[in-house]
Amino acid sequence: MGETEQRPTAGSRLGAQENAGISTLEHGQKLPMTPPGKLISIKIQMLDDTQEVFDVPVRRLLTNLRNVKNTSKRHRLIRLILDLIVYFYMRMCRLLQMFNEFSLVFLLGPKHIVVKFVVKFFPPDHAQLQEELTRYLFALQVKQDLVQGRLTCNDTSAALLISHIVQSEIGDFDETIDREHLAKNKYIPQQETLEDKIMEFHRSHIGQTPAESDFQLLEIARRLEMYGIRLHPAKDREGTKINLAVANTGILVFQGHTKINAFNWAKVRKLSFKRKRFLIKLRPDVNNSFQDTLEFLMASRDFCKSFWKICVEHHAFFRLFEEPKPKPKPVLFTRGSSFRFSGRTQKQVLDYVKEGGHKKVQFESRSKLLIFCNLQRFPTDKAYFIAKEVSTTERTYLKDLEVITSWFQSTVSKDDYMPETLKNLLFSSFEPLHKFHTSFLKEIEQRLALWEGRSNAHIKGDYQRIGDVMLKNIQSMKQLTVHLRKHNEVLMELENGIKNSRKLENLCRDFELQKVCYLPLNTFLLRPLHRLMHYKQIMERLCKHYPPNHVDFRDSRAALAEISEMVAQLHGSMIKMENFQKLHELKKDLIGIDNLAIPGREFIRLGSLSKLSGKGLQQRMFFLVSDENKPHWTFMFNNFSNHVCCKKDAFSLNFIESPDETTVDQESEDDLSASRTSLERQSPHRGNTTVHVCWHRNTSVSMIDFSIAVENQLSGNLLRKFKNSNGWQKLWVVFTNFCMFFYKSHQDNHPLASLPLLGYSLTIPSESENIHKDYVFKLHFKSHVYYFRAESEYTFERYVSFLSNAGKMNCCKPTHSSWLENHTTLSN
Repeated sequence: MGETEQRPTAGSRLGAQENAGISTLEHGQKLPMTPPGKLISIKIQMLDDTQEVFDVPVRRLLTNLRNVKNTSKRHRLIRLILDLIVYFYMRMCRLLQMFNEFSLVFLLGPKHIVVKFVVKFFPPDHAQLQEELTRYLFALQVKQDLVQGRLTCNDTSAALLISHIVQSEIGDFDETIDREHLAKNKYIPQQETLEDKIMEFHRSHIGQTPAESDFQLLEIARRLEMYGIRLHPAKDREGTKINLAVANTGILVFQGHTKINAFNWAKVRKLSFKRKRFLIKLRPDVNNSFQDTLEFLMASRDFCKSFWKICVEHHAFFRLFEEPKPKPKPVLFTRGSSFRFSGRTQKQVLDYVKEGGHKKVQFESRSKLLIFCNLQRFPTDKAYFIAKEVSTTERTYLKDLEVITSWFQSTVSKDDYMPETLKNLLFSSFEPLHKFHTSFLKEIEQRLALWEGRSNAHIKGDYQRIGDVMLKNIQSMKQLTVHLRKHNEVLMELENGIKNSRKLENLCRDFELQKVCYLPLNTFLLRPLHRLMHYKQIMERLCKHYPPNHVDFRDSRAALAEISEMVAQLHGSMIKMENFQKLHELKKDLIGIDNLAIPGREFIRLGSLSKLSGKGLQQRMFFLVSDENKPHWTFMFNNFSNHVCCKKDAFSLNFIESPDETTVDQESEDDLSASRTSLERQSPHRGNTTVHVCWHRNTSVSMIDFSIAVENQLSGNLLRKFKNSNGWQKLWVVFTNFCMFFYKSHQDNHPLASLPLLGYSLTIPSESENIHKDYVFKLHFKSHVYYFRAESEYTFERYVSFLSNAGKMNCCKPTHSSWLENHTTLSN
């Protein structure tokens, strides 16, 4: 009953055979369409060497060919097949539009036709190529010329060109992926000898988008002598073998691959051919009254005529303002060729685009689509991004440990300025941490790799979690507590050693001048304790995200309990170390103030104030500290100190100027009786220190702000854009100590640049700024504007929240009431 009942046809009802001459059509049915006849295959080969085969009826093709009796109709046929290519591209990726810069090369065979899509005209300036799609197609042509040996250049230029091609195809540098890609793809002959140089150049392109790579590729290629050159064999009058070529400037003469002569279009009066002879008539020179005619002999008349047509087209496209009008047909006799350039000239194309007649094509190259697809397969679960944050910040933490265990240890080992006891104490407490966290980072990255490549459903519950990895490593980390407890002793012993040894002081100061030491040296000694705070905050967010019945909730909660216990044990020591470190850092800027870091003294705030004097308001730096054994606070300015008395009952502020003013100019560098500071700054070597930034931005920072900043750090990839630039640059960004440090990649040992954020404001771009991108936030201070784009909504929210809290964004200039409220409550 469920089967469809088949109705008998008229022929079957009459008992006729299938091949009988009886109509089997039902009433109202029509005869089927006649078959199209014999088909011929047309292969279309694109610039990336891909081919598409189309079957065209021979009858239709022959009809069109019979109708082609002049140039205009042949051009229409070419345009007809060109429309076929446009249809193919638009159907496949919807991103192709053709211009006159491209042409079709027909290779006719007995059974099929191959149509090659190639670049026809090479403009002198690739900036004239308005569309990213057009630049992409030109880049494919340059790549093809390299492979086929037409674009010859020296090894350095070839390696640089290939490095941009590789960056466009596979993205940022990775040594393993690069070697595999270069082994599978041959861009030039003898490529093996250039692989190391190619990868060296590719390493410098990190963060470069495919569009930027195409732009740089064309910028380099256009300066090469053989760019866009197609050699045509010929002979001169003496029978010497040469090569002729045509370019945007005129006709060129080559001997081998060396240009020996050039005839500019302005000097050429007439181009013609007679059988196998190609003739160039030049305009008379100023000094010569006669006209010079050059003659070249080519292989055949067809070769000669073909080159003549190419010259006519290049001259018309680059030199004429508008398309030449067709030559009128003669009444009786024909003389010469009727060939004319058909199509818009370069000027017409540029004017057409400027006037807005050209509709912009939304284009994504294949490499971009590949990257987009890879991004789409990444998990969107918040737990995944939390795990990724563990990985990115762990990379930064490991680099910070290497500053001590590798770079500083290498510097210290060259001389005997550091006592052996201090050396053993320092490195014996940091090397176990570096070894442990190296293994921890590998385990985190392996888990993320499995998480991102989730193709098997049965392993989803095993690998889409991070709590078990955190629990296992935090439990192992508790065995390192004995080393963490020594860091307070390490910090004090190092400062005592610097105080007692001028050589050790100079050694540490010189080390801080190195790029790898992007923060004060003693700041790196606090990193292990700060990292415990990071783990605690991460696990708190993870437990808050998971529901109680989640498979990873139990391990995450256990890991949070373990790390909270460690933080509670070491928190008091960390607070003392932060205060001790900050007081010693102030000694570098307050030269001449003795005994700044004394027991019982606490740092409260530093910043900029305006002092009222007879000359008006003058900017001063202040440093606010509190002593346990004194009933007042002390304001220490850059050239004087004041005491701020705070009585228990009156709570009034009394400013008492200190009589013993000590200026920086009064201190002698050779005066050994004067107090010597840790890493005394004879000349400012880091312009982004907090004191310098507060002075230039006219703001202040409290110890609470410092604690929040160092205990909350963030790192990862961001896209950065300047206010007046068009492209986005991918950078590895590390935020710490109220500053953003920019790296090309996480593998770099030192930052390329930094951006102190005190005084900056954090906002979301408005529609009038024409950003048109998701997950973008803006940092601006006066006329300085920076845009940053995150890779996901979670990352965007983390940076906005993080910069608002730990970065003092939008609260860089606290009011007087909020300032006092942070430290004590005062009333009149």
